[in-house]
Amino acid sequence: MVAKWETTGKKDAGEFRIFKAEEIRRKHPLWNKEGDFVVLNSPEWVNIIPLTVDNKVVLIEQYRHGIDDLTIEVPGGLVEINEEPILAGKRECIEETGYTGTGEAVLIGVSLPNPAFLNNKCYHFVWYGCSKVSEQALDCHEDIRVIEVPLNEVKEYILDGRINHSLVLTAFFYYFLRNGY
Repeated sequence: MVAKWETTGKKDAGEFRIFKAEEIRRKHPLWNKEGDFVVLNSPEWVNIIPLTVDNKVVLIEQYRHGIDDLTIEVPGGLVEINEEPILAGKRECIEETGYTGTGEAVLIGVSLPNPAFLNNKCYHFVWYGCSKVSEQALDCHEDIRVIEVPLNEVKEYILDGRINHSLVLTAFFYYFLRNGY
């Protein structure tokens, strides 16, 4: 039987702008074994697939420090304190691309980015009828190029590795499953 471990202690291991690290001591209730585990407490994350009226996906290209390279993604980011995930998704879309949709964005799935050490969720949305309505409003460290790609070419981008960010892949996984692709 798989059992939930019991928490026997916690201590701060450092606070970093986008997460707080904790070292957590846990004990298995059946085996009587204990261990120390690192958990990153992070705000919720969000990403959004903006679809234009002519069935193109609004993608972004940006530099990522973790891999020291460029990625192609959908707009996304952190959910601010007391912000609803749907509003965060729409905000990120508008800030990063200058595009807005018609009507409400639609939640297509919620995933756990890496439950081995992260405690947060990522909300995935799609926003239909998007069009460019403003210039980008980027953060001071963001440098983002907007790319419109026909929806029917997105699978090619995934299969050839141009889109390889796991959370973006998850968003398209939900989208394609829900829409019969």
